Amino acid sequence: MAEPRFRVGIVGLQPGRSWAARAHVPALRALPDDFEIAGIANTSRASAETAAAATGIPRAFDGVADLVASPDVDIVAVTVKVPHHLNLVKAAIDAGKHVYCEWPLGNGLAEAEEMAALAKARGVVGVVGTQARVAPEIGYLSELIAEGFVGEVLSTTLTARGRGWGAAIDSKAIGAYLLDRANGATMLSIPLGHTLAALREVLGDVADLSAVLATRRRRVFASDTGETLPMTAPDQVLVSGVLAGGAPVSIHYRGGQARGVGLVWEINGTEGDIRITGPSGHAQMVPLSIEGARGDEKELRPLQVPASYRSGLSDDPVVGNVARVYAKMAADLRTGTRTAPSFDDAVEVHRIIAAVESSAASGRRTSPQPND
Repeated sequence: MAEPRFRVGIVGLQPGRSWAARAHVPALRALPDDFEIAGIANTSRASAETAAAATGIPRAFDGVADLVASPDVDIVAVTVKVPHHLNLVKAAIDAGKHVYCEWPLGNGLAEAEEMAALAKARGVVGVVGTQARVAPEIGYLSELIAEGFVGEVLSTTLTARGRGWGAAIDSKAIGAYLLDRANGATMLSIPLGHTLAALREVLGDVADLSAVLATRRRRVFASDTGETLPMTAPDQVLVSGVLAGGAPVSIHYRGGQARGVGLVWEINGTEGDIRITGPSGHAQMVPLSIEGARGDEKELRPLQVPASYRSGLSDDPVVGNVARVYAKMAADLRTGTRTAPSFDDAVEVHRIIAAVESSAASGRRTSPQPND
């Protein structure tokens, strides 16, 4: 007998343009045995009705309070801007709902810690959308490292481009949000945060670090309006540190579109080397390639990801990776496992980001790990 499907209520869906429309809706529909979309809540009932009609979703709720209180909703998907995450997640948890919240979980470490503690106290499953962690390429990379392809890891280096924090942006509306450091949606927290979650999955925790944050572009051109907008978010992020296993780690994220390859992540070991590349530093939403060499090999060779890592889901990383998080969430809810990226996992990534900000402000080396 088929098990009941989990009913998902989505907060924040704009047809054709929002992350919920581009990723969550097709991801959930790719998992029809596990999920059904129960309805939508937006800033108004009229907006929700328009979105529901455009996407073929059966119900528009009057608002978030109506959605989280509904007995027809098991999981609340929070897909709105970061400053609203805390209140929406708290409302869902207070109503006893499981939560899938987009990354960043909170606007800073304190908010993330609060949400993780609330989920634990209430006994609900809190999942965060750090979907680069479950990308097929990252899964295969984890296996290669665990099986000793490179031997003992000696060091790792990552350079990448953050796209949206360059000289120009397509949309004033989006730019005004992303360029303002106070919103917690910066190059440090979004693309680097997603990639840090993947790095932790493969190589473990960061033990200590020193960092530099710089805003080299103070004004950014909005192509749609011709205006220039102020930018307070950093467009240069440099991190130098040591992993818990002792290997040095070096990271440099730069704002702006890449000219060619936009992400290069190298892992050097006693027995070999691996290089991961992608078109941008947003590892959560771009196709990645893996090359490696070991022993006497003089050149890197392509390492093909086995089909089993794709789980039969979309090859589009935007949809496929979000679907993989949802699939893990369904398995966790059914079996009591904890395989999906959790609120606790999100707190650990937020700790690294907070350490980067603290080190950059103080000029001193610091540790992301909490004091015992």
